[in-house]
Amino acid sequence: MPFPSSPRARSGPRRRSLLTVAPAALALAGCTGGDSGGPAGDGPSAADRAARARAARDSEGLVERYDAVIAARPGLAGRLRPLREEVVRHAKAFGGGRKASPSASPSAAASSAASPFPSEAVPGNDKDALAGLAAAEKELADRRAKALGGVPGELARLLASVAAAGAAHVYLLTEGDA
Repeated sequence: MPFPSSPRARSGPRRRSLLTVAPAALALAGCTGGDSGGPAGDGPSAADRAARARAARDSEGLVERYDAVIAARPGLAGRLRPLREEVVRHAKAFGGGRKASPSASPSAAASSAASPFPSEAVPGNDKDALAGLAAAEKELADRRAKALGGVPGELARLLASVAAAGAAHVYLLTEGDA
């Protein structure tokens, strides 16, 4: 025997409408003031700015690594340029990008004395060069994933997204076809 429907009309919002409104309400609640120590319009905290600057520098360093490999192993340039361009976009998303411009010449960047990855540090064969880039991408993605808990929401989402992209780069460098 079926369960009879209630004769009284429902009052209040339905569950489905609550599920669609609740995330927006939570987002608004999270955007109003909080523990920043000042009004909501003050902008990012000093810790937030420092985390963004560190993430930008990390991405710029990875761009330099790509530049060094591209300069030393020109046969890999077609495979590596799209990944390098992604890392440039990551640096810009974190507020960096001065050293990681997409128009920068890979050979000029690789020969730069300030580069922590000079071209002579690039392995002599393609497989090892790709493995070195994959290791650098993995190490950086892992560090970013660990940092998620210590940064505010927007930056945490950006770090998570860039860490996921780095993990995809690792796959493309080691197993996939970039």
